[in-house]
Amino acid sequence: MFDLDKWQEILATIRQNKLRTFLTGFSVAWGILMLVVLMGSGEGLANGIEYQFRDDAVNSIWVRSGQTSVPHAGLQPGRNVRFTNEDHEIIARDIDGVEYITSRFYPRGQLTVAYRGETGSYDIRSVHPDHQHLEKTIVSEGRFLNDLDIAEYRKVAAIGERVKEGLFGKDRAVGEYININGIPFRVVGLFRDAGGESEEEKIYLPISTAQKAFAGGNRIRMFMLTTGEADLETTDAMATEIRETLAQRHRFAPEDRRAVFVNNLNEFFERFVNLMSGIRIFVWIIGIGTILAGVVGVSNIMIIVVKERTQEIGVRKALGATPGSILGLILQESVFITAVAGYVGLVLGVVLLELGAAFLPDSEFFVNPGIDLRLALAATALLVLAGTLAGSVPAYRAARVQPVEALKDE
Repeated sequence: MFDLDKWQEILATIRQNKLRTFLTGFSVAWGILMLVVLMGSGEGLANGIEYQFRDDAVNSIWVRSGQTSVPHAGLQPGRNVRFTNEDHEIIARDIDGVEYITSRFYPRGQLTVAYRGETGSYDIRSVHPDHQHLEKTIVSEGRFLNDLDIAEYRKVAAIGERVKEGLFGKDRAVGEYININGIPFRVVGLFRDAGGESEEEKIYLPISTAQKAFAGGNRIRMFMLTTGEADLETTDAMATEIRETLAQRHRFAPEDRRAVFVNNLNEFFERFVNLMSGIRIFVWIIGIGTILAGVVGVSNIMIIVVKERTQEIGVRKALGATPGSILGLILQESVFITAVAGYVGLVLGVVLLELGAAFLPDSEFFVNPGIDLRLALAATALLVLAGTLAGSVPAYRAARVQPVEALKDE
């Protein structure tokens, strides 16, 4: 039940002890503010790391050809390793756990793309249909490349939104023909890309068609594959098996790291996840430590309050105040100060995060700092509870004091 007299008394006590109340509230508000800022900053770092992987499937293995650096089986170092379509087929067939796989072939030279007098120079990638899953390509109109395009050497193309804007403007692109070095390709689809505008300035062609049209033979530059839900140990084993298979086919030492470059993104992503887990734990430790310091401050202040009001409490008890009413008075003051200060710290922390997001220079490694409001409110509630517990000890002592002893206190 709301007790107006008790609240008036609490507010009067606070007005009479402004500095003490301010210092108590400041310690609590500072603890919540630091917790909110630290957690928001940690979230910004986590978002930044995830942003680095926005464009590629994190459960993937990327394989690029290189040049041998050590002699092997009577062969001198310095040989270029050249992948072929057979490498793609063998990896897809013989390596267990391959979910999606694609190769890339890059036509040589500067290719000019034209449409009705409009020309441009764009990055052209010749790929398999599964490439869509590796690069997180989002089809916005029409379709992506398919298996029939590969099997029938179709002259078709999927173009990025930026390519469409450059060549077609506001006109419809799907169904129209673009010329790449004089060879007509029918546009079958438009796409967006999570990697941003630069990724939307690309044109995808069927790899079989491009190899034939641009004198590529059976060569491929690299291939990539996804590993499904396989764990890190399994994907490491897959990467090793891929290296050994290619080493045997192209006659280089398996330990020659420069002959082929096998990058297991599962491993990189796992490292970043572990790093972020460590940062989050560190943030929580610092934040909880700061809050505990605030709680200890509340407890100390309440002990001082009880000490200063010992005679007053003795008078109250001599006039008939019950231990429960004394206990409630002290606890209510503790909870009130803690709750108000915690809320102020929460609001200031959120404001600081918003200001930081608005005015800090853009960085790909610090994106959208923020905090789950439910988590922040839970932390504030926890602090209020801790403040209540902190105030309960001096309140309990105050409730047990004997009127005669209290009146003797100086």
